[in-house]
Amino acid sequence: MIYQFYKYEGCGNDFIIFDERTDSLNLTESQIATLCDRRFGVGADGLLSLRKHPEFDFQMVYYNADGSRATMCGNGARCLSAFAHTMGAMNEKGKFIADDGPHTAEIQWIEDTVTQVSISMKNATPQEVSEDHIFINTGTPHYVLFVEDIETADVVTVGRNIRYKPQFSPVGTNVNFVQIKPDGIIVRTYEKGVEDETLACGTGVTASAMAASLRTGKTDFEVKARGGILHVSFDKSENTFTNVVLTGPARQVYTGRFDQQAFKTH
Repeated sequence: MIYQFYKYEGCGNDFIIFDERTDSLNLTESQIATLCDRRFGVGADGLLSLRKHPEFDFQMVYYNADGSRATMCGNGARCLSAFAHTMGAMNEKGKFIADDGPHTAEIQWIEDTVTQVSISMKNATPQEVSEDHIFINTGTPHYVLFVEDIETADVVTVGRNIRYKPQFSPVGTNVNFVQIKPDGIIVRTYEKGVEDETLACGTGVTASAMAASLRTGKTDFEVKARGGILHVSFDKSENTFTNVVLTGPARQVYTGRFDQQAFKTH
């Protein structure tokens, strides 16, 4: 079978998308990993599936670059919402469900190939708070570490060490490095499943904004990631964050065809 695939990116966080509303590919973990491989496949930080759901405009299923299924991806959700709107699965406002629960999505504007998308994120309360970090689940677990100089942070080495600490096993955790600035925050992320630094992470910048809010009291943040600018806002009552909204661009990069029968994993 020949299947159409689509490549999207949100602030440099890139994804392969399949429309599985009518035909299911039933991809294996190793097939997904090879598709996401930047030498042996298409290359991506993860793979997204658009599926039907009886109670929502669509269902989002997300896989990490290593083929493992993940509960949520903020940038992926924005890209899939833009794709769903293009494919007629969602109007300018819609509802979808991911493995971490229900979400809303809104198309803010479309200009050329770029779609500005806002999505709701789950309510969150930190599980651990200290002077230099917090640990919080914003759809997927995040360890947020405050740093003085984001440019000199050893994201890969330190991030990998924290990601594999026994207290986070067996799932592991993403690790975000955050520098607070007068006009917002700067974030770099080590992402599990990719096992490297990514240019942006939607759940990660959301977690980082929440961590910064505990220090500054602010509830509205411009977030600078390696791949672009995102916006996070929420309501805060004590240490609980509600009405969380993540906003940023999503862009279709290209489309291609995938022959599942001829596909070989490595």
